[in-house]
Amino acid sequence: MNAEAAARNSPDTPESGRPGSFGRTAAWLAKQVEIALATVDLSLPQYRVLGLLDAGPAVSSALADRLAVRPSSVTAIVDGLVARGLVDRRAVVDDRRRVSHVLTSEGGQVLAAADTAVEGRLADIARSLADPSQATRAIDDLGLWQQAFRDYHAAVAAR
Repeated sequence: MNAEAAARNSPDTPESGRPGSFGRTAAWLAKQVEIALATVDLSLPQYRVLGLLDAGPAVSSALADRLAVRPSSVTAIVDGLVARGLVDRRAVVDDRRRVSHVLTSEGGQVLAAADTAVEGRLADIARSLADPSQATRAIDDLGLWQQAFRDYHAAVAAR
């Protein structure tokens, strides 16, 4: 069996052109992101929280809504980030009973390193395409998905 056929038959490689393959490809991409994040000692949920906090402070319930998890899950994730000095908890000015989460400067640095690691890994994978223009398109299409997520969240928030 040649290398191409082996890669096609590997359970770690996304299939293309089959029903459900987009979901499998997205899952495969998520795994590649996890591999890259391991180089900066972050989990995917931690990376997602840091990314959300990069846009500004947020309370647990808002983070849970955006992450589609229970607030208790957010608390566990944030606890680890606070212990590492990447996130601070602060009382909300208008309601001191509520706590807001804020990205620290060290958290911003780790997030930037994580972004670089993820982008580098995905770019390396994209460069394996035979046609360099396809590699550029693969990366550009991720940017399109980023915009789709922004628009989707804005539409949901407007409901």
